Amino acid sequence: MRIISGLYKSRKIVAPKNLPVRPTTDMAKESLFNIINNLYYFDDISILDLFSGTGNISYEFASRGTEQITCVDQDFGCIKFINQTAEAFKMPIQTIKSDVFKFLEKSNLQSNIIFADPPYSFTDEQFYKIPELVFQNNLLLEEGLLIVEHSKHTDLSKLENFSYSKSYGGNMFSFFEIL
Repeated sequence: MRIISGLYKSRKIVAPKNLPVRPTTDMAKESLFNIINNLYYFDDISILDLFSGTGNISYEFASRGTEQITCVDQDFGCIKFINQTAEAFKMPIQTIKSDVFKFLEKSNLQSNIIFADPPYSFTDEQFYKIPELVFQNNLLLEEGLLIVEHSKHTDLSKLENFSYSKSYGGNMFSFFEIL
């Protein structure tokens, strides 16, 4: 994986092969950040990266100037890798090792953008629970976005607070906002 833009543009990051991850493709990530770039100033926002895996999305935000980034993942190897990479690049990324659903149930951390990239193998009910918990616990700041990455076989369009979705190859991003 590589960082698309910003301070660390073109830097390659090689994750250990034993991590249970499926990083967002560069093409999908570049398209996603083109959307976000038109909505926010990166240095003015806070990010919550759920199911953060390798930290791919968080590195992109940090490279573009975001100072408040929190990654949540339940895998110790993923958290360790994110911490090592953030330290090597001097990125302002904090990590929390936790089951994402338990974190969402207890957290009061509000963010401008909440990005969730759960396993594509999740059931529909597991996918539905993410926006439900985010909005139920008021974790999204006003004019914020919840972005859920999923396969084209998952449909989140009927959920409350759904705004729109974008498809990039086999990847889809569903966008939710306070309505």
